[in-house]
Amino acid sequence: MINVSTGTAAVFGLDNIKMDVAPTTGYLMLGGRCVMDCAFCAQARSSQASALKLSRITWPEFDESQTLALLAKAVERGDIRRCCLQVTVAEGYFQRTLEVIRAVRGTCNVPVDAAILPRDMAQVEELLAAGVDHIGFGLDAAGERVFQRVKGGNWAQSVSLIEDAARRFPGHVAVHLIVGLGEKEQEVAEVIQRMHDLGLIIGLFAFTPVRGTRMEDVSPPPISTYRRMQVARYLIANDLARVGNFTFSTAGQLLSFDLPPLPEILADGVAFQTSGCPDCNRPFYNERPGGTMYNYPKPLTSQQTKAAIEELEVLI
Repeated sequence: MINVSTGTAAVFGLDNIKMDVAPTTGYLMLGGRCVMDCAFCAQARSSQASALKLSRITWPEFDESQTLALLAKAVERGDIRRCCLQVTVAEGYFQRTLEVIRAVRGTCNVPVDAAILPRDMAQVEELLAAGVDHIGFGLDAAGERVFQRVKGGNWAQSVSLIEDAARRFPGHVAVHLIVGLGEKEQEVAEVIQRMHDLGLIIGLFAFTPVRGTRMEDVSPPPISTYRRMQVARYLIANDLARVGNFTFSTAGQLLSFDLPPLPEILADGVAFQTSGCPDCNRPFYNERPGGTMYNYPKPLTSQQTKAAIEELEVLI
């Protein structure tokens, strides 16, 4: 058996649900309840959330052979262009991940990514040798202060492995950052710059409270904060600016990008779309249909782009 995100299951024909936007990546979850205890995660050791939850998404179980056969058909149709494994740190998680990577690669010709916590560089090498295109490290927190509070563990060790992997395997390492864990905007921008300078792909997420987790009563980030972080990531990732160009308040809020004419730079709306590995659109991973759109899973209309720019609340 294997867990499949609800949207992916619908694309595969395993579930019959109405979707505003379909995922372009097939998302599979491995592992089960995690030994780690991240305060925001439904799969955390102390979480009381459903075992079928990750963020606000439900991941029902299906037969693995059937799922992989349907993945291959979805790839052949062009509906799915990448497969991403979401891996929790459970007993036997690493060998299980290698098995599924090889099974996917043996079933169809699709790039496979893994959002996983490798123990060391030897495991990074094993994942890449097995056929992983990108390893996604869930750093999540934008600094040691927040990392210790919401994740625990060793910040320096975590960052060191990410940096070493990025230097040794350029183009194959991604990092995930969550906005809204209690960090300052300046901290997010600075870690984005640090990761970009190492050549990492940066996926930006908005904190989403999940019932049953230790952070279930914490609010998502203000949309203005998230928009500013999206633009900071976009400008830095595309070498249009560096964090030193930005102006911050004494409290660490981003006040200005100091890059006229910003509306022209952002006119295509790409800055506000889901960021991360290619073809990863994660529809409604951080938002409910009809609610606040943190990450747009498809190209924006001109009206949506205009609204997103206004939501920045910065000097333009």
